[in-house]
Amino acid sequence: MSFKLGLTGSIGMGKSTTANLFADAGCAVWDADAAVHRLYAKDGAAVPSMQALFPEAISGGAVDRSALRMIIGTRSDALKLIEGVVHPLVRQDRADFLAAAKSDVVVFDIPLLFETGAETEMDAVVCVTVSPEEQEKRVLDRGTMTVEQFRTIRDKQMPNDEKCARSDYVIKTDTLEHARAQVHDVLKQIKAEMSDA
Repeated sequence: MSFKLGLTGSIGMGKSTTANLFADAGCAVWDADAAVHRLYAKDGAAVPSMQALFPEAISGGAVDRSALRMIIGTRSDALKLIEGVVHPLVRQDRADFLAAAKSDVVVFDIPLLFETGAETEMDAVVCVTVSPEEQEKRVLDRGTMTVEQFRTIRDKQMPNDEKCARSDYVIKTDTLEHARAQVHDVLKQIKAEMSDA
């Protein structure tokens, strides 16, 4: 039976990098965003239901995410309807991944872990964090959004301090080497607990 470790953190905190460090350390890593991409791709499991709800969001047999964003912006009920389709499919994708995983620690990279209540399905949760200044700098350095867009996304997410307080482990991603050392420490603690169980 694998240990289920939830990995979360707000935008620009270094979650993807930390997920890669867990993978490098031998963990199987499931990525919630990648699962949604699979569901939305041509012939993906979410396409038929989404087509029934929002035919204008389907292009070439796949869900067009930019069309979906426009619908969410114009219809107040859209997000709830979309989540009603996507969340059960994502949960199934996660269960299938866990059933097939061979590693003793399986990491679930879920940006909205606490917001969706998925922490109840984990054995422990690790949250990545960095200073607010570094967070903003990282996001803006990507060149994909404005300060206003970043702050809108950040303000919709659960506050970082609350995520850290609710997590079993916190990893500071100030440098890659420091993050890597903390990943190894977390895994050492988990494996010690598993051998005691």
